[in-house]
Amino acid sequence: MRIDDQLLADAKALAAQQHRSLNSVIEDALRQLLRGAEAHEPEPVTFPVYGGSGPARPDLNLNDPRVLKELMYAEEDAFYRRQAGDEAR
Repeated sequence: MRIDDQLLADAKALAAQQHRSLNSVIEDALRQLLRGAEAHEPEPVTFPVYGGSGPARPDLNLNDPRVLKELMYAEEDAFYRRQAGDEAR
């Protein structure tokens, strides 16, 4: 395991200040980190169910990053085309 020199020096200083071993300081830090990670697990993301009156798009797989990227760029292109059209007037 490699630890950044400054981080290691700070941990050693804390251990000396608290009259503890470096090992116990590092173990406590890891325990706190792991407890925090367990407590802050994000909620699963749920997408809303389509309920509009327009045509449904069952061909869109929103779990496919390529599809999402394509939709994002299509929306961005439309925005810039509208903006360019407004500036031409």
